[in-house]
Amino acid sequence: MSSITTHDGRQVTLSRPPRPSARHVDATYPLWFHIPGGIVYLALFIVPTVFSFYFAFTRWTLFKATFIGFDNFVLFFSEPGLIGSLKNTLIYGFLTSGLKVVLGMLLAVLLSAPIIARGYLRSVTFFPVLISSVGVGLTFQVLLDPFNGIVNKLISSITGADGPGWLTDPNLALLSVVGIDVWKGIGLATLIYIAGIAAIPNEYFEAARVDGATSWQMFRNIILPLSFPATSTVIILSLIGGLRSFDLIWTTTQGGPGFASDVIASVIYKQYQAGFYGLSTAGNVILFVVVTAIIYPLSRWLNSKETVL
Repeated sequence: MSSITTHDGRQVTLSRPPRPSARHVDATYPLWFHIPGGIVYLALFIVPTVFSFYFAFTRWTLFKATFIGFDNFVLFFSEPGLIGSLKNTLIYGFLTSGLKVVLGMLLAVLLSAPIIARGYLRSVTFFPVLISSVGVGLTFQVLLDPFNGIVNKLISSITGADGPGWLTDPNLALLSVVGIDVWKGIGLATLIYIAGIAAIPNEYFEAARVDGATSWQMFRNIILPLSFPATSTVIILSLIGGLRSFDLIWTTTQGGPGFASDVIASVIYKQYQAGFYGLSTAGNVILFVVVTAIIYPLSRWLNSKETVL
């Protein structure tokens, strides 16, 4: 339920059509129909997850594994840069998720309006999603080069001052990668929001216009609450991607300068590079636990809010 205050002070209440309850969904397919999908899920997800948990307690190579208990976890938690990488992981995940929610919503509202070349602008917005993270990272590494990069040359030509070290300054490196990640992923968030806005019954907007509601009132009282399912989807997907992010960070800064942009995933990769496979597997388990501990309660909370709306 949502309400609009019109220009003459009247309150107009908009009711949502009832959602079909999951309890009333007919089981169309027999149980055996789900067996192939269950086998694939078991082989590709459950079995590797179980083995990962097992190997996290071993010192292993390709040929043998020796059980050593919690030694890998103790050693991983004694890493000098672990606390910093955990903080960077949380900053990166929540910043990228928040920016994608806000900017994705604004772009979706713009690209849902009857503007010129709307289809072309939607395609341009979504295009960065199709580019590999490695390609994006290498491209921005060139563009943001502190001496020969196009961005700093443009800043220098306009202001006469030297541009900052976007990827070499410890205070800017992580935030610069956050900006690159948002640029790359904003198209998917926008697409989800466009679908959410398109699913809102047009009768709501017509009733609001008849009662004299402004564009801001329609956005605040119709689009914002009724596109909440899209918002929760963008939050969960963006946050999972941000907390697990590795490839974009590694191709732009490799966790540097120093440990300024190190995240848990890059610390794990460095252990793999050094040949500490059991230690890095323990790091993967820790990352899995951290992401699950954040995403699961957040998902439950968002679902409860979505049910109430």
